[in-house]
Amino acid sequence: MRAVRITIVTIGSRGDVQPYVALGAGLKSAGHDVRVATHENFRSTIQRHHLDFAQLPGDPRQIVESDAGQAWLDSGRNAFAFAHRMAGLMRPLALSATKCCLEACRSADLVVYSMLGWLVTHHVTEKLGIPAVAAYLQPVTPTREFHLTLGRLRGRVGGVANLTMYLAGEQLFWMFFRHPLNAARRDLLGLPPMSLKAPYAAERRKGKPVLYGYSPTLLPKPNDWPDNVHVTGAWFPEPDSEWQPSPELVDFLNAGTPPVYVGFGSMHARNADQHTRNVVEALTRAGQRGILLTGWGALAALELPEHVLALSSVPHDWLFPRTAAVVHHCGSGTTAAGLRAGVPTVPVPFFGDQPFWARCLYDRGVAAEPIPIKRLDTARLTEAIRYAVHDPRVRERASIIGERVRSEDGVGRAVELVERFARSN
Repeated sequence: MRAVRITIVTIGSRGDVQPYVALGAGLKSAGHDVRVATHENFRSTIQRHHLDFAQLPGDPRQIVESDAGQAWLDSGRNAFAFAHRMAGLMRPLALSATKCCLEACRSADLVVYSMLGWLVTHHVTEKLGIPAVAAYLQPVTPTREFHLTLGRLRGRVGGVANLTMYLAGEQLFWMFFRHPLNAARRDLLGLPPMSLKAPYAAERRKGKPVLYGYSPTLLPKPNDWPDNVHVTGAWFPEPDSEWQPSPELVDFLNAGTPPVYVGFGSMHARNADQHTRNVVEALTRAGQRGILLTGWGALAALELPEHVLALSSVPHDWLFPRTAAVVHHCGSGTTAAGLRAGVPTVPVPFFGDQPFWARCLYDRGVAAEPIPIKRLDTARLTEAIRYAVHDPRVRERASIIGERVRSEDGVGRAVELVERFARSN
């Protein structure tokens, strides 16, 4: 098909951006002109994949490390507190983000947006009259089969509760964001205000494609989702051909048995020192070597014993297959990387969708029982690591699931669907 000018809009941390860079690279390889609109933090990553970059306001790391950001992380599974604190963080950026998004999308033929990207993209595409595709990393289409917060309530009553909570959550989310977004519609876009009723159901009735960038092996498409909703498989970027492991890392890996990875990505914690001491002691008690990724500050770079190595970052696709197990926060991207590597997981979820993915991993038999970050201690983590490393059933199951995930072509399927929609518009 002819080349299409596509703008991808995504907001958030690395886990909210990297899959869309992978999707953008796939679209570019298919012959399209692709621009990714996101935060300045990710400019070099986007340009390394030969994609155009457009800046959106906000520094996600600075936000996460602020007191307000820490309160957001501390919200755990409290949906009301989660939405309220997220809105408090994003409300001041609504006008500037809408303005930047308008410029990023002005020359596009098609827009692809993330879940948080919808907050500004919806109004910009209405103003410009541009077709748009929803591309999400979390299952937010209402269903009777599960709920992001409730998990999987069973039976007829459970199904009604799952669906009701989805619809109630949509309304709650909209109420927190409606006022600043309506101000942007009025002052910047010259559009009429939107009503008190959440717009998501009306959007669904239009039948536009919705793409989910996670593995159907981990979470199959619910039977009550319509045909325009697709679970494509995860959107993995191609390996960075220029990246090389440090001699220190190579020497550590060669010096003994495969280590246990421990990292909490873009999470941040006030008690990072204590978390780190708990992790090191658990590795020691379990008789395991470990690699710690300090990330954005949930773990600290303390003085460590010889059997534990601390790094600031390392590509998951390179490291995870070389580990005995992975301990992580269960963000959607890290969850997908652990699955693809075929190694067991020890889930330590913080907030948001992370407890949901943690439970999915446990239910699929590839993980230890989740340990919420507020309950993380040496004893629990020691037992979970021992289980993940030594139980033959979880190791075999992780290997089988890993083969299935590696056979999925999430980017290819998503590109095919985007192109199909572009042709019809």
